[in-house]
Amino acid sequence: MSQEQQLFWRRMDEVNAGMLGTRDRLKLVPMSHYAAAHGLALWFITAQGTDLVAELADGPKPAIHVVGEDSEGLWARIEGQLELSDDREKLDEIWNSTASAWFEGGQEDPDLRLLKFSITEAEIWNSTGGLGFLYQIAKANLTGTKPDIANHFLLRF
Repeated sequence: MSQEQQLFWRRMDEVNAGMLGTRDRLKLVPMSHYAAAHGLALWFITAQGTDLVAELADGPKPAIHVVGEDSEGLWARIEGQLELSDDREKLDEIWNSTASAWFEGGQEDPDLRLLKFSITEAEIWNSTGGLGFLYQIAKANLTGTKPDIANHFLLRF
């Protein structure tokens, strides 16, 4: 795995929410993701009756997940295929107290739906935040150079 891929997966573990939607509608909704680098996927827990579940009823769809977290210095546009999944092992792996708060019946709640987002491409902007950002701005002003505050790269999976 390249350094850029390692950085991407590490940051996706640190920042676990973004806006998710299918490319057909581009109606993005806030969703928490669970990163699975070994499967090149993001996983989402949602409920029956949501627009996303309805859109996926007839099969996988091209989708987009947009992450923007200023305090973590991460912005990403992630593309791939979104589909409903019955993977009970993955649900066991990612289940947590946050998910539990949404589903009274726990993992057996009849409204619970698991979504798998298989990533095909990700464009990432990863910046220096906090003191690092201030240092780069001050250095640029003193030396007349451009600040070095962000990495920008494209990954294809």
